[in-house]
This record gives sequence, structure tokens and C-alpha cells, in this order.
Amino acid sequence: MNNLLRFSTIFIALVVFIFARNSLYTVSEVEQVIITQFGKPIGEPITNAGLKIKIPFVQQINVMDKRVLEWDGRPSDMPTKDKLYISVDLFARWRIVDPLQYFLRLKDEHSAQSRLDDILGSETRNAVAKHELIEIIRTNKERIALREGLLSTFEEELKIGTLVPIKKGRKFVEQEIFDSASQKVSVFGIELLDIRFKRINYNASVRPKIYERMISERRQIAERFLSEGNGEAARIRGDRVRDLNKIQSEAYQQVEEIRGKADALAAQIYAQAYNQAPEAIAFYAFTRTMASYPSIISEDTTLVLSSNNELFKFLDKTNLSNSVSTPQNANH
Repeated sequence: MNNLLRFSTIFIALVVFIFARNSLYTVSEVEQVIITQFGKPIGEPITNAGLKIKIPFVQQINVMDKRVLEWDGRPSDMPTKDKLYISVDLFARWRIVDPLQYFLRLKDEHSAQSRLDDILGSETRNAVAKHELIEIIRTNKERIALREGLLSTFEEELKIGTLVPIKKGRKFVEQEIFDSASQKVSVFGIELLDIRFKRINYNASVRPKIYERMISERRQIAERFLSEGNGEAARIRGDRVRDLNKIQSEAYQQVEEIRGKADALAAQIYAQAYNQAPEAIAFYAFTRTMASYPSIISEDTTLVLSSNNELFKFLDKTNLSNSVSTPQNANH
């Protein structure tokens, strides 16, 4: 009897536990719940957190996230209005605002992500096809290009770094996609909060041409700097040669002045030395004339001189003997 009573108590407790387990559930602060009975939703969505009650075994709970959710699309190639193929990578933020509509149309988050892929991908392709590439790249039409100080003048001459005028800009294109997609996803109980271009890149087929153009522009700047550098180097070399010639000229002038003063002083010394006596004068004339002969007369030189020529008097034996004997007689 006791065993039967104990078994009955355990059985009743187990049944109560099972019923309580299937009738009680909790809703957290980041969740919202739809109650379904035989697959059909009943009542209003439960969005308040806490402990809730449902009919066990008959009713089921369907939990949906109440937080802001992320949609990250895959990069896809699409043409712009100016026929350039680009790879566009887009991301968005969304949340469930109508749980009942969301449950009836999509059921779960996987289906919602798939539907967002279709809608946002389509709207992005339409928006990109209606605008030129520069409209999608540039943030807005008020943007001002930043230039390096050394390149500013040269870039203006070659129109490098000059921003092409635009009418809208990337923010406007993103807003166009957002407005169109928001209306289409609202029927699923979804609120689209924001979309942004994560990455915009050139298609692999046109990327080498873009890089070649960028390299060409940089090469033009490099050649301009090289040309200006060569011109500056030539100017510096010219200044150096001019300064060197000036220094050499001034140095030569000073040398000649010093040499002239030295020659004048030497002549003065010679004059003082040889003007002390008539014999010294005659001896100086003799030695200077003899010193001039080697530079005037060589083996093949023929001179035609008159008998009274100053140069001939020391070549004449009679005059030579008289000139030589005169100092000797004077010494005696």
C-alpha cells in the first residue's frame, strides 16, 4: 500500500512537472514571441520580458530577435551609367517591428536574410545603373580635394587632383537605395534602419587600365620635378663657373699687380746697384746684351745689322776689345 502511494505521488509529481514545463516559458529583454496553436498564430505578439503561461502541448512559442540585426551582402559586379563594371559590397542594419507579419511571411531569420539579398541587391543594381561612377565614389558634391603643398601648382596646370563636378554623390545614392528598399521590406514586418556601401572596387578587367592611368599621372609629376631639378642644377653650375671665373680674374689681377711691383722694385734695385759707377753701367749693359743673344741668335739665324747698331757693337772685335779694355785701364 505504501509502495503504491509512493508510486502514485511520484507519477503525479512527474505529470505536474511535465505540464508545468510545457505551460511556462520566459521571454528575455532581447526577444519577442508569437504563440501558435496548431500552426496558426493566436493573440498578440509578446514583447514584454518575464515569465509567461501557455496551453501545454497545444500551443508553441516562436522566438524572434528584438535587437538590431545585420545584413552583409556578397560583393557583386554591376555596370554604372558610364558603362564601367564595378564590384559593389553593401551592408545594412534592420530589425523586426511587426512580429506577426514577419512570422506569417518569413517564419525565421534565414528567410529574412534571403529576401533582403533579393531586394537590396536589386535596388543597388538599379541605383548604380542610373548613376555614373564618380557619383558613387564621391561622398557628396561639397567635397574639396586636398593637395600636397609642393604639387598644388603643378596639379592645377595638368588638372591632376581636380574633382569632377557632380550632382548628387554617394550619400544620395545610398539614400535612394534605402528609400526604395524600405518600402519593399516593410510588408514583411521589417524596418530597414540604414545601408552603406562597404566597398566599391573596379572590376578585374578594367583595374589594370586604371592603375596605368594613375601611374602615368604620377610619372608626369616625377618628370616635372626632374626637369625643374635639372634646371636648378644647371643654374647652380652656371653660378659656380661665373664665381670661379670672377675669383680667377681677381686673383690674376692681384698676381699681375704684385709681379709689376716686384719688377719695379727689382729694376730699382738693379738701377741703384749699377748706377754707382760708369764701369758698373758698362758692365750691366754688357751682361744684359750677352743674356739677350741666346734668345735672339741661334745656329740658323742670319742677322743684318748696321755697324752702329747697339746689338752689333759687342759682336765687333774692335769695339769688344775697346769695351773690355776700358774697365781694365780704369782699374789700373
